[in-house]
Amino acid sequence: MFEAKTVSVTINRPMQEVYRFVHEPMNLPAWAKSFCLSVAKKGDDWIVETEDGRAKIRFVEDNPHGVLDHFVTVGAGAELLNPMRVIHNGPGCEVMFTLFRLPEISEENFMLDAAMIATDLQLLKETLEL
Repeated sequence: MFEAKTVSVTINRPMQEVYRFVHEPMNLPAWAKSFCLSVAKKGDDWIVETEDGRAKIRFVEDNPHGVLDHFVTVGAGAELLNPMRVIHNGPGCEVMFTLFRLPEISEENFMLDAAMIATDLQLLKETLEL
């Protein structure tokens, strides 16, 4: 089993509104700045430009349960699952992202990745609470 860390943020917007915004790949550059410099649709694929090059991103099918899991493929490498959820919290919601520490990732890089995710989720909050 891998070490895991779940990062979350409370957003004062309805769950379905947040879900729809995050599930739309074209919105990634607005809130996932540590990962996504730009995004474009190429055929059936969504291609993300990152600081490390191109990556393919694929969200799970649209669903009423707030599941925002997405798969990221870098180059010809393996497809990595990024579990993500949005759940009701009164009139607002909680957005949660679980990060797994893969064997090749140092503790320091794992903590840096978690901090970048926290920054991105904070930007998502700020973007949607305008």
